[in-house]
Amino acid sequence: MFQKLTPARNTRPFFALCVCTVLIGCWSQPQTLEFRGQTMGTHYSVVAVDATGDLDPQAVQLAIDTTLVDVNAAMSNWDPDSEVSRFNNGGTEAVEISPELAEVVALANEVHAASFGQFDITLGPLIELWGFGDRTTQSAVPSDDEIAQAMDVVGQSLLLTMTRNPDTLQKRDVRVSVFLSSIAKGYGIDRVATTLRSLGLTDFMVEIGGDLITSGQNTRGTAWQIGIERPDQASHRVEDVVPLSDMGMATSGDYRNYFEKNGVRYSHIIDATTGRPVTHQTASVTVLSESAMAADAWATALLALGAELGLPVAEKNDLAVFFIVRDASILATGFSTLASSRFTEILASEED
Repeated sequence: MFQKLTPARNTRPFFALCVCTVLIGCWSQPQTLEFRGQTMGTHYSVVAVDATGDLDPQAVQLAIDTTLVDVNAAMSNWDPDSEVSRFNNGGTEAVEISPELAEVVALANEVHAASFGQFDITLGPLIELWGFGDRTTQSAVPSDDEIAQAMDVVGQSLLLTMTRNPDTLQKRDVRVSVFLSSIAKGYGIDRVATTLRSLGLTDFMVEIGGDLITSGQNTRGTAWQIGIERPDQASHRVEDVVPLSDMGMATSGDYRNYFEKNGVRYSHIIDATTGRPVTHQTASVTVLSESAMAADAWATALLALGAELGLPVAEKNDLAVFFIVRDASILATGFSTLASSRFTEILASEED
């Protein structure tokens, strides 16, 4: 099976889950189960190989449904009753949070520190200001004063404090908000994978909005074949194909979610140090990791950094990363590519 990976990055609301199931094969024989639907403001798909044919597809569907609803109930910024929304609407006192939310914030803190602050879950005010949240991108480009005001309540390491055992989270300014769209999708993918394993499934792929995790082998008995899309909407071509097994994968790109004003292109990827969209030439970053959550967060962080700054960070943290950079000197495609050592090693081992 070939899956083309396309970024769907972090700006659409979490919607109610809608599931459709297709069953291929015969009962009591090995079956391929496919589930598709909507969650987290995008589409998801699950492909799983039931080796014995004993599983009830409706039971699997219900388990996936329940898992994603639970993730939304904790992580959705668009559900006013979610755990993160209640925290955002609260005061500055430390509040007890669920182990699930604590797990996500803990990883966010690690990536924030390792990316020189470019991964930041308090960027919500800037995301809204630039029109990549609820605000329409038809509005005027923000003024310097508006950006400065938003920056006053942005800064993950300065404005958020978390403790573990007990798990608590505290904001130092009542205006601070936690925005999880750059990491919660990956977390949801990992949770669905855990659910499938609990049902006895070992060969599957879980994908939400282009980010995914694989386990075991595909329906043909080989590693899952995942395509990295060239960041050119007109071509719809695949830049490279990655054979993947037992690993998460996420891609962040700047070429789908952007707007133009007066001939200037504004990406939805915000530089946390300036409060403005990034201006470098890196168009796409793909990250492989043991978890989809880590791949999701790092893809955003490294796209914010760009290839020039991001590759040394990837090497220092032993990250498997593939950069696609706009390059006018490459006449055939307009892009050059760059891979970290770990990415090259993983591809070599998967192809053996």
